[in-house]
Amino acid sequence: MLENDKNSDDEPKQDLFALGRQLTIEYYDCEPKALLDPDRVEAIFLKAAHASNATVINSSFHKFDPQGVSGVVIIAESHFTVHAWPEHNYAAVDIFTCGDSIDLKKAVDSLADSLGSDNVVVSSDKNRGLIPYASEEKTADDLVPAPGHYPISWKKEVEDKAPWGVLTSVDLYDCDPGLIRDEAAITRYVTELCDLIEMKRFGPCQVVHFGEDERVSGFSMTQLIETSLVSGHFANASNTAYLDIFSCKYYDPRQVAEFSLAFFKGTNYKMHLALRQ
Repeated sequence: MLENDKNSDDEPKQDLFALGRQLTIEYYDCEPKALLDPDRVEAIFLKAAHASNATVINSSFHKFDPQGVSGVVIIAESHFTVHAWPEHNYAAVDIFTCGDSIDLKKAVDSLADSLGSDNVVVSSDKNRGLIPYASEEKTADDLVPAPGHYPISWKKEVEDKAPWGVLTSVDLYDCDPGLIRDEAAITRYVTELCDLIEMKRFGPCQVVHFGEDERVSGFSMTQLIETSLVSGHFANASNTAYLDIFSCKYYDPRQVAEFSLAFFKGTNYKMHLALRQ
């Protein structure tokens, strides 16, 4: 995965000197609650910095509303940074060092262990600030390859791929027990959600209680919309809501997730997006 004595690009040119080395690491399938608490994330990154033999100067971490954490650990050799998406069990990490004393493998492995990540990808390993040893002049084009570009906007991705429909699945955790057990509240949620994302409802919202077994009992909901369907199940045993919004008309998936979390007063959510061709 990572070779400490070698850059992942072509063999380094002997007439160049690198001012720094930068890793970008993708941590997938993290432990569900590891990314929710900024204090816990900060402790994880400080531990990794110390494990790598970095000299820690300072750190700052911030929690976003309703969820997500960004943070930085300033080290004498440069920095560790992170942005975490708890809804996807994913953290994007950047480690930059201008010294040879840091054991990058120990840093990567420490973060994987503390985050509970089962899928770690070192997506780039770059020399930064390539300075020629000799007097030969080199342009930026000579030193830095053109980066790749990948979509980060769901709207643009939908426009580019033109799928038949967009399916967003949202899991809401630790919901208000009274709300998910209230048929009228669930119906009101559907009405307000459809108004928010400008979906025309067809017929009444169906809310039916199922499950003699307490482990699966709770209300199930369906609502036909002009462009397809809104559905969900509300699990009494865990106070979790499982929602699906499928539409051939575009809507903002994150807006759906954040509205749903606020309505049912959950603590956090997971979100999965599928483009249906």
